[in-house]
Amino acid sequence: MKNILVTGGAGYIGSHICLHLQAGGFHPIVLDNFSNGHRDALAADIPVIDGDIRDQTALDLVFERYHPDAVIHMAALIEAGVSMREPARFYDVNTHGSMVLLDAMRRHDCNRIVFSSTAAVYGNAGLEYLDETLPIRPESPYGKSKAMVETILADYASIYGFHALALRYFNAAGADPAGRAGERHDPETHLIPLALQAAAGLRDGMKIFGTDYDTPDGTCIRDYIHVDDLANAHIAALHHVIGQTDPNFDSINIGTGDGCSVKDIMQLCQDVTGRKFAVTNEDRRDGDPARLIANPAKAKAVLGWTAKYTDPRDIIAHAWAYFTKNGESFPGRRTAI
Repeated sequence: MKNILVTGGAGYIGSHICLHLQAGGFHPIVLDNFSNGHRDALAADIPVIDGDIRDQTALDLVFERYHPDAVIHMAALIEAGVSMREPARFYDVNTHGSMVLLDAMRRHDCNRIVFSSTAAVYGNAGLEYLDETLPIRPESPYGKSKAMVETILADYASIYGFHALALRYFNAAGADPAGRAGERHDPETHLIPLALQAAAGLRDGMKIFGTDYDTPDGTCIRDYIHVDDLANAHIAALHHVIGQTDPNFDSINIGTGDGCSVKDIMQLCQDVTGRKFAVTNEDRRDGDPARLIANPAKAKAVLGWTAKYTDPRDIIAHAWAYFTKNGESFPGRRTAI
């Protein structure tokens, strides 16, 4: 059984990855500072180290104790809008923190890594579909911080012999279909859980930021990828980097290839839950591209991976089922569902 270090493994996506790692015969070890993660999102038999990726001492202890065969690097700040106001935090955690982790890997002869990147590295390309051949032009410090790590990984592959794969996520959403894990950020910033909070009466309606984009209904279009599919993609990526013989860096989109507008997501959340909520229109936010839709062909060709859940209704239904089952423990809980 291979030991896999998962940084940020107690977070939303990380906890789902740990479920799939255990199901696949791997032994996850989680390093998390719990700024966004939750201990109860993880199985009791998973070793959990309360630590930060910027802490060399904590990293050395993890590598010395568990000798991981590979790393899935999830730990990061993720709010693009916040990065427009506080770029220093994002470069410190996302870029500098990644370098501290990579150098710990070098010290301990661990050279295989799957990196949590983002479709934000493409910026506002203005194209219907985004593929990995496009130039990297991120518009937010968040996207730039991730793009910098991709550049670093490419150098570590060519110079230090790393086997590295960056997965460029599109919009992760939903919950474990079996109800074992789900999304509960504090504060919550993602569209679908915010809309479900509105449906549950936990917030006074929803706002759409920008209705004048060059899209069919004027609102931003995003590719929503089910978190269960995203976790499966990490297992496929892990097998890929473990199986490599020659050092290499590559980047791969993880999305469905289908887009859904913000306005449509609002309506689908009301349809799935059977609950109405108010929706108001606001001005655009800085750093929001009009469209982010994956061309997922490379993921299928290289990893043999395709999304199972392509209907946003399934994503919303799984998220709502998790929310209604576990909502008492959610931050900001005010009223009964």
